[in-house]
Amino acid sequence: MLFIAATPFIFYTYKNFPSDTKVWETSFFTIETAYHSVNTYAWFVVSKVVPLSLLLLWFFTCKHWWHWIILVPIAMYTFQLWGIFNESQGLDEVELYYLLPLMMIIVPGVYLVRAKLFAKARGADLKSFEEELGTNRSLWGQIKDLFN
Repeated sequence: MLFIAATPFIFYTYKNFPSDTKVWETSFFTIETAYHSVNTYAWFVVSKVVPLSLLLLWFFTCKHWWHWIILVPIAMYTFQLWGIFNESQGLDEVELYYLLPLMMIIVPGVYLVRAKLFAKARGADLKSFEEELGTNRSLWGQIKDLFN
């Protein structure tokens, strides 16, 4: 609870970094960046770390069956953070190519779990579920079925 309450303060820590230099030296560490300034670099990092940490907290504390779908935005923020650390100039351009295989596994898996849970809740057997999956329907019919 304290961490969630502190996230706005954590986000604005980037304002404490120098905005007029690309190199920041202290007695403990040195930060050197290719971005406009250390402040800009810190803003990019914090703007990805805060949502990523909140999503991770949500993923590990969620008790619902669908919590695996949260891995998709977690992976997206992770790839974006990786791009920032590598100081990629095409910052948010390629993570979709890495996310597609993950989404191709997670999204149908979560949908199948959902379908099995709803089949048990309705008392329907899996044979009728398999028959329903095998029927040919129009695109509009499939979209309507998603919201039933």
